[in-house]
Amino acid sequence: MDITDGEKLILLMLSELYDRVGVEGDIEPDFIRSAIYGDQTWSISLKYAGIPFEDQDTPAIVNEIFDILEMWSVIERTFANLSSEEKDWLKKEGSGAFDEKPSFPGFDGNHETEYMGTASYIVNELGRFSEFRGRNFNSHMPSIDLHRRMLNAYREIRKELNVQPLSVQNLSDILKERVHPTNR
Repeated sequence: MDITDGEKLILLMLSELYDRVGVEGDIEPDFIRSAIYGDQTWSISLKYAGIPFEDQDTPAIVNEIFDILEMWSVIERTFANLSSEEKDWLKKEGSGAFDEKPSFPGFDGNHETEYMGTASYIVNELGRFSEFRGRNFNSHMPSIDLHRRMLNAYREIRKELNVQPLSVQNLSDILKERVHPTNR
């Protein structure tokens, strides 16, 4: 959502009034403040989808992070539903792609701060992907390339599966992409 500086000021002032007067409405002033101060104004139209805002493009980085979070949500849920035999097979087959269980590692706090901050905002402020709430989104190592490799594999597999769940082989094929091709 494109909001001018003047509109930001007006929204912040209205949010302050909401708090002082004690208005209990559908609009959350803390969220509006967070979106403005965090430069995440794209999130307002997602949070309040019932308001007929003009169609606007969501930033590409936000769409990519939504896709990555969706992929990791499916990976973690699929792994949790595997039998112990399937988990053992996956660990052997995985070639070191994960330790005990695959889980979303986040993004590098030093070099991928926009990704890390946006992912945290999507989960903790926008309320999406609640399974990641309360997690540390700092991987402490560059990770966007591995997420992109995994996402490419995930998209190809999902295209073939349509709405069916991932198989243990599908999961293995996706997780193997965590390891750079030169190290496999």
